[in-house]
Amino acid sequence: MKKFIRNLTLTISKYFLPFYNSKDIKLLFKNLENGETKGKEVAMFVGGCVRNHLQSKKIEDIDIATIFTPDEVKKKLQHSKFKIIDTGVEHGSVTVVLENKKFELTTLRKDIRTDGRHAEIETIDDWKEDSKRRDFTINAIYLNKKGKIFDPQQGINDLNNKVVKFIGDPQTRIEEDFLRIIRFLRFSIQYDSSVENTTVQAIKLKLNGIKNLSKERVLSELKKILKLEKFFMLVNNKELLEIFCLVFPEFENIDRLKNFNLVKNYIENSEILLLAILLVDLKNNHDYFSHKYKVPNKIHENLYLLGNKFKDSKFDKEFFKKKLKNNLYDIGLKNLKILFCLNLLDKKKITLKEISFFQEIERISIPKFPFDGKFLIKKGIQEGKKIGKILKEAERFWVQNDFNLSSEDIETIIKKNSSTN
Repeated sequence: MKKFIRNLTLTISKYFLPFYNSKDIKLLFKNLENGETKGKEVAMFVGGCVRNHLQSKKIEDIDIATIFTPDEVKKKLQHSKFKIIDTGVEHGSVTVVLENKKFELTTLRKDIRTDGRHAEIETIDDWKEDSKRRDFTINAIYLNKKGKIFDPQQGINDLNNKVVKFIGDPQTRIEEDFLRIIRFLRFSIQYDSSVENTTVQAIKLKLNGIKNLSKERVLSELKKILKLEKFFMLVNNKELLEIFCLVFPEFENIDRLKNFNLVKNYIENSEILLLAILLVDLKNNHDYFSHKYKVPNKIHENLYLLGNKFKDSKFDKEFFKKKLKNNLYDIGLKNLKILFCLNLLDKKKITLKEISFFQEIERISIPKFPFDGKFLIKKGIQEGKKIGKILKEAERFWVQNDFNLSSEDIETIIKKNSSTN
């Protein structure tokens, strides 16, 4: 009974109580406040966790702003249960961990000098001054441990109206960190926000600054954009679409998203699907993009495979009659559905009959290749490269012969390779 009550309490705490009332957060604030004057705000939540809390959304990462420096945080937590990781001490940040739960603590600060990528900072204890150096009003909403809001930049009003607005002068904010152009895109797409003309003009004026950013930072932001539920609606927002195309000119196939709503329920949404929609065509844009942004090898190889197959894939009657199984075996169900998706999105009109082919593709089953190395060893073939060569040739024959390979066929292939060195 005690165990049941304990589990019930944990469930209620997790799903119904505000995140700031959790046991671990209370313990963290208790340690930080130790020895401080009562009533003084030494730490407050800020950023995404506050936005999500106000919108009753799931809390992901928890960011905490504090008047303490990283060294002071370490000192206050040195005898506690919390583990401290130096994730960005030079920027005034440390990560605090308790039972696999992470909290990032960053000292209140103001920028002294910036070059568009990095900033020289000065630590402060002024909450309003700290808010002035943040990017958008919706990211400058603070929440204390009791749930009281401090909103010096009127971010709640913008959040309620789904407006993404730079704090102060947009050009100044962008010059401090050019990545803010892409972050602006991400938040604006997320909230399907309208864009003020002054902001569009500021972004256009400072667009070249993106070239100075590391490709890793740009790619990281792009991946977050591609994960947004509303990404495919980008084509309906003229201002955002213009900015997106200026930032990522490689995505020449952005118009494919206009019909994506018709097929999205028939194909698993994924990063590789969206990159393929934006990049894979007859111009090898995918290859240029992969090298420019140093995408992981796995994604690069997948785009390369899709790019090569796209040139040869015509989803006509002959394809479904003679080539469907071969292609399914060659590149797998997921990739074949992506290619079919690209084929549909390139059409001016998509019919229900064409969409039904997604289900037809899923119904196709491919048999397992019936021979392996053990079979060849029993036939007297010595272990080594020859086994791999024979298996490869036999598998190719099997696929080309509509997945049929008799014992006589494999014997012929063995004899052929046994007679050559």
